[in-house]
Amino acid sequence: MDTTVADTLIGTTIDGRYRITGRVARGGMATVYRATDERLGRPVALKIIHPSQATNVHFVDRFTDEAKTIARLTHPNVVAVYDQGRHQGLPYLVMEFVQGKTLRDLLAQRRKLSPVEALAILEQMLAAIAAAHRAGLVHRDVKPENVLVAEAPSGGSADLVDAVVKVADFGLARAIEASTVDESGQLMATVAYVAPELVQAGQADARTDVYSAGIVLYEMLTGQVPYDGADPVEVAWQHVDNDVPPPSRTVPGLPRPLDELVARATRRNPSERPTDAGRLLTEVQAVRDGLGAINLQTAMMPQVPGRPPVADATTIVPTVPAADATALVPPVPGGYHQQGGQRPSWARLPEQGGPARTTAYGRGAADPHGGEGFFADRRRVTLVSLLAVIALVVIGSTWWVTSGRYTDAPALVGLPKANAEAAAKAAGFGIIYADPGQYSSTVPADSVISQDPGPGEKVVKGDTLTLTMSLGVEQHPVPDVAGQEAAAAKASIEQLGLKYKEAKGAYSDTVPEGVVISTNPKVGTELKPGDTVTVTLSKGRAPITVPNLVGLNINDARAQLQKAGLTALERTKDSDQPADQVLAQTPKAGTGVEKNAEITLDVSKGPPLVTIPDLNNHACGEAENTLKGLGLQVQVNNLNPLNPNSAVHQQNPGANSQVQPGSGAQITCF
Repeated sequence: MDTTVADTLIGTTIDGRYRITGRVARGGMATVYRATDERLGRPVALKIIHPSQATNVHFVDRFTDEAKTIARLTHPNVVAVYDQGRHQGLPYLVMEFVQGKTLRDLLAQRRKLSPVEALAILEQMLAAIAAAHRAGLVHRDVKPENVLVAEAPSGGSADLVDAVVKVADFGLARAIEASTVDESGQLMATVAYVAPELVQAGQADARTDVYSAGIVLYEMLTGQVPYDGADPVEVAWQHVDNDVPPPSRTVPGLPRPLDELVARATRRNPSERPTDAGRLLTEVQAVRDGLGAINLQTAMMPQVPGRPPVADATTIVPTVPAADATALVPPVPGGYHQQGGQRPSWARLPEQGGPARTTAYGRGAADPHGGEGFFADRRRVTLVSLLAVIALVVIGSTWWVTSGRYTDAPALVGLPKANAEAAAKAAGFGIIYADPGQYSSTVPADSVISQDPGPGEKVVKGDTLTLTMSLGVEQHPVPDVAGQEAAAAKASIEQLGLKYKEAKGAYSDTVPEGVVISTNPKVGTELKPGDTVTVTLSKGRAPITVPNLVGLNINDARAQLQKAGLTALERTKDSDQPADQVLAQTPKAGTGVEKNAEITLDVSKGPPLVTIPDLNNHACGEAENTLKGLGLQVQVNNLNPLNPNSAVHQQNPGANSQVQPGSGAQITCF
């Protein structure tokens, strides 16, 4: 039954960008979906935590740290993280989608892998983990479930030697000095692969990952883990009490170098293991190359008629360095039998005594001048010569694959980019740059802050060095968090290494309570990690609503404001409106304010005053028209209305008086 049908997230689009198309896996704390990035048109993996974990603050913080942790690891064998966010309150990560299977799926299908396949996968695993160790991180959960095997570039999914391997789930990584026991006291590792020091002391470092990688190699070679059982605690303590058995005990015929490699990686005492994944990677490469030399030796071994093939008659002898060439003992062909515990005749030293030599057919030694003895001696000389040549080939090949083709990596750390490129070119190395670089308060911008392989490390001549460039002193612009809730704003600010601080809240008619109104410093200001960003949160709408006072007489407006618990602040202005009338107010009507808030009122001074001209001795009709033209109400007292030449002898108001427009004026004519 397809359980994904009931998953409500399938078919939805997250953050307007990631359309979920199917479910890949569901774990105890999160679910991984396959999705399509609609903006870039590429497949991605989207990991979102379960709702039951959303209330676990420690887990949510650890989940968020996963994105930061992986973002620090720029390596082709590490699953990349592209984005992070929240959907319906649940944090999620957007990661690289690897088309392929987990190593666990492959082991379930094939049970075990060939030595060449196992070492090829382990090399890429260790390359990814070594990048983490160089960054000061410990994976702590190395197991087949966290190893993704992509389809081979050749297209053959079964060609594991050419496949691309990526390590996932660095979310449980911690700085090397950090504790490996979570807040609940539970061991943060899978018991089948857990290192003894994690069980005993709850402490982990790079050697802890080395141990787990050794257990994964054991499982790839044998198809099973060294310890199993129904009780996880019992399984964990078996790692403390027992040495990991050699893989050849389970799968007879495995080369001894593989047994020794597993043994070195899984020593119970951490000080006896390789110091980190990079050191173990060097040993794995040497063993892998050595196995190739052993195969060459087996292919060149001469065959004698009537005797079994050399591959069936000898055991694999570990490669001996050139300085110990005298210790190399050729294998004894199956057709030669020792008598009395002595060496075969062709290998006996001159001072060795013993009975007469016997031929392969059990007869006594022939006359050295006889035909049969002569040819037998020639065969022996030829065989010894061939074995000597083979020994030289093996020694030479071993020297080449373990030492001869390697040289010391040049020291480029601290050099400016141009100087580093020139030095690498002069030493015969290529250069690629890790993206992004790293911030540094000590290394100038655009100078080398680290290199991989490191200075002085053994590296193949003509190989490529990965340089991480300094970005200079770390600075981040203040993010635009206006309109975000306090928790989201705090996460955005602290994600940049800045400190979050809340100022006294402010009322707002437009911004809901608890949402950011503004920041100090302003958005875009460059700050160093550790600097403080102060945010002002909205207290919501103020409790008192400002009444509408426009058009009221100032006395009425004052009364309303006093009743509402507010204070009037008055400003007079020229206006054609009646005097003492409210022309405008600030804040506007309907705005929320606190008690005793000041409301600014613009009050009319009234229209401009009219100046009365001197009308004495003017014709009565002319004077009347002049006053009316000034907007006054005119009253004429004509004592001789029949006399057309009546003139003004009195006026009120008097000449040059100023009065309000529309007010009254009197003239007396006779």
